[in-house]
Amino acid sequence: MTANGGGTVSPNGGTEACFRTAVVPAAGLGTRFLPATKTVPKELLPVVDTPGIELVAAEAAESGADRLVIVTSPGKDGVVAHFVEDLVLESTLAERGKFQLLEKVRKAPGLLDVTSVVQEEPLGLGHAVAQAESALDADETAIAVLLPDDLVLPSGVLELMAAVRETHGGSVLCAIDVPKAEVSAYGVFDVEELPGGPKDVLKVNGMVEKPAVEDAPSTFTAAGRYLLDRAIFDALRRITPGAGGELQLTDAIALLIAEGHPVHVVVHRGSRHDLGNPGGYLRAAVDFALEREEYGPALREWLEQRLGSGWNPQLTS
Repeated sequence: MTANGGGTVSPNGGTEACFRTAVVPAAGLGTRFLPATKTVPKELLPVVDTPGIELVAAEAAESGADRLVIVTSPGKDGVVAHFVEDLVLESTLAERGKFQLLEKVRKAPGLLDVTSVVQEEPLGLGHAVAQAESALDADETAIAVLLPDDLVLPSGVLELMAAVRETHGGSVLCAIDVPKAEVSAYGVFDVEELPGGPKDVLKVNGMVEKPAVEDAPSTFTAAGRYLLDRAIFDALRRITPGAGGELQLTDAIALLIAEGHPVHVVVHRGSRHDLGNPGGYLRAAVDFALEREEYGPALREWLEQRLGSGWNPQLTS
């Protein structure tokens, strides 16, 4: 079956991509959100009423993935449990006529097949991604990696990345263009334009992790979306621990580049929310709520009143 845009439609309703498996590293402790994350995994904190990991899973499904591999840590089973049917809850909601809530509860289990692998020790993002290899089928040539801390809006960048891989091969990453003063907080790409190519598709020559402003090779920074050739797993086996004694995914990508493996970035011109820190999480919640019909108008009115009232927090007890 062919969609209007020429791609095929996958069983989950999304566009069939050059990857079937999406990997979500979710083994972190969420220390920046303590004490909330003492018992609740950071990935389950709600953006309005939907956990961040469900938003990422929906993005993967819409982009053509039919399987989600969640990399967890020992004892962190709640993240995967969110994607398991709760028949008792569903029955209760149906009996009470709460059909809108029932639809919301059923969404996560119906998105795609979910499995998990365990990262026994916190040895870095590269190490986490490496754990997913055992879950892949032999004929899978690429995987998508989505960092759950990053919400990239609007969705669809993975489909663009898949199109770039179809043209250029290799691996494709997502980049955002940030103000130069902010580059030190990110991994920064060393890029060059493609002759006659689209301006938002660039060849990657290297990557620098959190450089000083004066040393940054560009203002294009990593945005938590990777479409990686399966060769990444061989590279991960051959790198040595880097910053913090961890296996860094960027080091494995750099090794592939040095060996002639094509790597490109798609520059995303939309927005990105960082759910990995409370400030970014709050901005995401406000942004999402403003777009919701049931919350947006009242929240917008309250914000306008609040911000226009001249309120001074130092004058309140």
